Amino acid sequence: MIKVIPLKYYDDGFMTQAFAFGGTRDKEKCEDVKYGSSLQNFLIDDGNEVILSDTGMPNETPDFPKKDDAPLWMGEKVATFKEAFLKTGYKFEDVTKIVVTHKHPDHTGELRMFPNAKIYISEQEADDMKLTGDNVVRVNFTDGAYKNFHESQRITDSLVMIKAVGHTKGNSISILEDKDNDCYYMFQGDVTYCDAALLADELSVVFEDKEKARETLSQVREFIKNNKTIYCSTHCPEGYLNIEQHKIMEL
Repeated sequence: MIKVIPLKYYDDGFMTQAFAFGGTRDKEKCEDVKYGSSLQNFLIDDGNEVILSDTGMPNETPDFPKKDDAPLWMGEKVATFKEAFLKTGYKFEDVTKIVVTHKHPDHTGELRMFPNAKIYISEQEADDMKLTGDNVVRVNFTDGAYKNFHESQRITDSLVMIKAVGHTKGNSISILEDKDNDCYYMFQGDVTYCDAALLADELSVVFEDKEKARETLSQVREFIKNNKTIYCSTHCPEGYLNIEQHKIMEL
């Protein structure tokens, strides 16, 4: 039986629509609304292995001061990443693999916490981070197409990494196949910052390659339209609520 557990460490924050949609929507056309913001990564127990999708901010990261006029406020710190991990009941040495979506520190800040885990990361992101070591697996997506995505690499019997460039030049997503429940979990890093942006088909203001980011978002939406998918976001509360409610995303 597959288990997916959100590791929650910031909550009750906000982001503006100009931030969440501003990569593709003109700012003057953005509404004066805010969406919820949080920060979580994900633990996967597939019955054979314990895998992390990303790791959180470095434990020593100070609280983010709240500014009501900020485009994004992560929220109140509810735990360090270490504390969030230990709440699951698992031990550091239980983690066998870490699958990294991209290089940013809110996704890689505690790779150091799991010295026994293999780190699966795209070659581009590994280069950008200057990651070295026998535990670093540089992924080149050599397994061909997966569904409607062009390049993939299978990490376990149930977990596939997908090349999904745009937010960063080496960005990836991962898809977990839950055959018992006939659905998929998509761990998409920052393809969108909130589920409202996925629904509206809009990019945030954060990307390294806008054209590729738009292509990736279109492929993500096509996958979701054709496959029962639980959408696991990093930066909004729907990221943990969708899992807790086993909510299938509908576009």
